[in-house]
Amino acid sequence: QVQLEESGGGSVQTGGSLRLSCAASGFIYTRYTMAWFRQAPGKKREGVAVLDSDGEISYTDSVKGRFTISQDKANKTLYLQMNSLRPEDTAMYYCAAAQRGAVCGLPWTHLHYGMDYWGKGTLVTISS
Repeated sequence: QVQLEESGGGSVQTGGSLRLSCAASGFIYTRYTMAWFRQAPGKKREGVAVLDSDGEISYTDSVKGRFTISQDKANKTLYLQMNSLRPEDTAMYYCAAAQRGAVCGLPWTHLHYGMDYWGKGTLVTISS
């Protein structure tokens, strides 16, 4: 049974930091592209950061220089370090997995269509 379980969300002030974690199980982690998404109230889900099975990393423009995606392959855990947080970062954050190559070339706006598995999300709230 595939499971992706996020943790680490919370409420912080502008400029603060949070570290999200995603514990994965039930699939061959090293064969999958892993990603973080977020969805703010009333907005579409958007891709935030991707770590593919070859180790290549990409970020959406709005988080470049502030967020860092990483992983612990041995423990099948994905992380998202978020620094210099802004009120516009407030959202539910989701971890997702896609089979190798499934999201290659997809634009950020369509990335979620290629993901196979999703976690239930963890809420991040940034106050001004």
